[in-house]
Amino acid sequence: MRYMRTGSLKRLFSIKRRSFEADVGKQKSDSPEEDNNEASNIFPGAEPFKRPTWKCFSFEQIFVATNGFCSENMVGKGGYAEVYRGTIGDGEAIAVKRLTKESTDERKEKDFLTEIGTLAHVCHPNVSSLLGCCIDNGLYLVFQFSSRGSVASVLHDENLPAMDWKTRYKIAVGIAKGLHYLHDGCPRRIIHRDIKASNVLLTSDYEPQISDFGLAKWLPSQWTHHSITPIEGTFGHLAPEYFMHGVVDEKTDVFAFGVLLLELISGKKPVDASHQSLHSWAKPILSQGEIEKLVDPRLGGAYDDAQLDRLAFAASLCIRASSTWRPTISQALEVMVEGEVDREKWKMPEEEEEEQEEFWGYEDLESECDTTSLSASPHDSLTSTRSS
Repeated sequence: MRYMRTGSLKRLFSIKRRSFEADVGKQKSDSPEEDNNEASNIFPGAEPFKRPTWKCFSFEQIFVATNGFCSENMVGKGGYAEVYRGTIGDGEAIAVKRLTKESTDERKEKDFLTEIGTLAHVCHPNVSSLLGCCIDNGLYLVFQFSSRGSVASVLHDENLPAMDWKTRYKIAVGIAKGLHYLHDGCPRRIIHRDIKASNVLLTSDYEPQISDFGLAKWLPSQWTHHSITPIEGTFGHLAPEYFMHGVVDEKTDVFAFGVLLLELISGKKPVDASHQSLHSWAKPILSQGEIEKLVDPRLGGAYDDAQLDRLAFAASLCIRASSTWRPTISQALEVMVEGEVDREKWKMPEEEEEEQEEFWGYEDLESECDTTSLSASPHDSLTSTRSS
C-alpha cells in the first residue's frame, strides 16, 4: 500500500459510506422484519440494527481536546500508535488514537486504515464506538472513552480488588454478543483476529466492548475462509489452523474467545512465565471434569456453580483443536446462557479425540517466535506477535 493523500482518503471515506448506506438500505427493504426477528430470537431484547454515525474531526479539534497531546493525557502506547484521553466541547470524554510520526511501515498504515474502514461500519453495544476520525496532519481515530480501561487491566491489576464473578459472567456474555454481531449481524462478516482481554474495553457499568480492529478482515459471503500470511495475532490465542496453515474464519475468533473465557474463570494470563499456554494448562482439567480447579482462588469460592459449569463447558468446546468440532459463537452463547445443555450433542467420536491430542503441543513453537508490538487499543499498550 502506498501512502494515500488526504484528498484521496476523504473521497474514499465518502464513497465507502455512501456504498455502505445503500447496501444497508437495500437489505433493510428486502426483509427488515425477518432480520430483526432473527436477532431477537437469538438475543431477547436485542436492539434492531442502527446505522452508525461518525464524522471527520479537524486536527485543531482533537489537538485542543487532548491539550496538545500532552504526555499527562497519554493512556496507551503500542507499536505504531499512541492513545490520548481528551474532552470535546460538550464535555464528552474521548480517546484519540494516532499513528506515531516515526511509523513509516506501510503495512502499519494499512492496518490503521483497516481499523477505520471496519469500525466506521459497525454499530453494537458490545463493539467499541467510533465517534470519528481525522486525516489532517496524520491519521487519528476518535472513540468514546471507556473509564474502566480494558478487561486485562482490571482482571490482572494486583492493586485492584479481584473482579467478582457476576461481573466476569456479564463480560463473557457481552463479548459473545459482540462477536455474534461481527460474525452474523453486520452487513458484511468481520473476523477480528485478535480477540483478547486487552482488546476488550469496559464501560462504567462493566459492559464489554470489543476494540482494536487493526487485524480485522472482511469475509465475503461466498468465501468459507481467508488464507493469510504472515501470521499475525497474539500467541496463546492463535487457533491451530491459523497458526500452522494461515486459515482464518469465524472459528478463529471462537478459539480466541475460548481462551478469554478461561482467563475470566481462572484469573490467569494466556501465557505464563514458563511459556505454558492457558488452554494447554486447562485442557486436562476440563477433560477430567474438575472445573473447580480452574476457578480464580481470589474469588474465595464466591461464584455461581451453574454459570461456572456453563462457561467452562463453552470454553472446552471453543478451544478444540479441530475447527470442525468447535461451535459457532452463537452456539457458544447458547451454551453459556441456557439452563440445560445437551452435552451429548457436542460429544466427539473417540478417533476424533485422539487426533485432537496430536495438535496440542503447537504452542511450544510459540515461545520460539519473536514478539512485535503491533497495535494499541484505546486504553492499553497492546503487544501482539507474528511468526518469524
